[in-house]
Amino acid sequence: MKKSIITCLTLLLTTLAAAQTDYSKYYQNLPKPMPVVQAPVIPENRVNLRDFGGVGDGTSLNTQAFAKAISALNKQGGGHLIVPAGVWLTGLISLKDNIDLHLERNALIIFSPDKRDLIPVEDGKADDKAKPGLTASKRKNISITGEGIIDGNGEYWRPVKRGKVSDTEWNQYKAMGGTVTPKGDLWYPFDLKHFSNVAVTYEAQEKMRTHLVRFTDCENVLIQGVTLRNSPKFHFVPQRCNNVIVDGIKVDCPWNAQNGDAIDIGNCKNVLVVNNTINAGDDGICMKGGVGDKGAADGPCENINIQDNTVYHAHGGFVIGSEFCGGMNNIYVHNNTFAGTDTGLRFKSAAGRGGTTKDIYISNIFMTDIKDEAIVFQCDYFDNHVGAEMKENKETKYLPNFTDIHISDVVCYGAKTGIKALGQKGMVHGIDIKNCTIFYTDKDKDIAPDCELTLDNVKLTTFTE
Repeated sequence: MKKSIITCLTLLLTTLAAAQTDYSKYYQNLPKPMPVVQAPVIPENRVNLRDFGGVGDGTSLNTQAFAKAISALNKQGGGHLIVPAGVWLTGLISLKDNIDLHLERNALIIFSPDKRDLIPVEDGKADDKAKPGLTASKRKNISITGEGIIDGNGEYWRPVKRGKVSDTEWNQYKAMGGTVTPKGDLWYPFDLKHFSNVAVTYEAQEKMRTHLVRFTDCENVLIQGVTLRNSPKFHFVPQRCNNVIVDGIKVDCPWNAQNGDAIDIGNCKNVLVVNNTINAGDDGICMKGGVGDKGAADGPCENINIQDNTVYHAHGGFVIGSEFCGGMNNIYVHNNTFAGTDTGLRFKSAAGRGGTTKDIYISNIFMTDIKDEAIVFQCDYFDNHVGAEMKENKETKYLPNFTDIHISDVVCYGAKTGIKALGQKGMVHGIDIKNCTIFYTDKDKDIAPDCELTLDNVKLTTFTE
């Protein structure tokens, strides 16, 4: 009884903290005003996963327990689904309106290593693709909170490049079974020892790989405090959502995970990303705006506020692209640290994938141990995913238009190249960089003649001979 009271009090305090967080402090003195985001309002109803048959022993499958608990809350008008300490193996989870998924300390939600558990079955027939482990579509007032961990069991989905792992790691993958390509350069989790395939070839199965948490067309979203790790693909992907808060989460992904992006904001409006800690296999905090006519129709990423985050490994600390046909409007990136990323500020796209940026303000960025460029603009980007083939790009529509980007007060200790910009005329222009110090080890600048960047009080320095 006493334990139940303590648990309820702890949850109540956590819920109140989220509801009472004053996010307006992040909207003071912005270069251009944005609407202040608001945390979703969740009813006070509470249910415990155990009460719906949930067993946190790491071997029992809890898919039905999650579904029943969410359904029960939905009938009450919403509330908090409490996931207590334990290891909760599960298949697909889908949130409904006004529901908070709350992970207590030492609660681990682990998605099944059996790929069939992430493939919807309707009328006895399996879908031809997997779904993200945790989803919500066209929902209002949804949240994921707490101190627990959501694990995607990504090693059962991701291919592995031989050149990115040690001999010991390579042998560990082969011990799972799987398939090594004839060249010996790739391992696929196909023909594993203990789990069935979900496609007829490893190439087809690779195309089914999906995200860990994806919310589409949702309004009033909060993800706070939890750890997302080891996704089959991207970790947190809000798409076409409005009023989104990503506050104080951790993303923990192997550095060499294929397409292991941390946070990918896609065609969303009114987003706050603060106090997060990221280790990613691909991009860290990434803005995406869709491809082609559909991306353009979905509209821009707009009113995005990114502050006080730390990114350790990632291909880029803050990234726009590669696809952003819907455009990028009014993005503020301030007071962030990148320590050990491949690149720091990364702007990447290509013909057929580009859009127009507007009112992008980036300031107070602190970097160290950057493998390649501190600041880079690339307009011939090739998505070098596993199985991709380099082809001549003849697109003439949706050209990249990186413009109206203002970068200031960047301090970088250690990058191979300070500033790099590659693109045809009209692709990189209207860019100003000022009051920055970058210590480089190989080249200060690599700026193509057709790229228009204005540098003011930018100190590029290296070792003295």
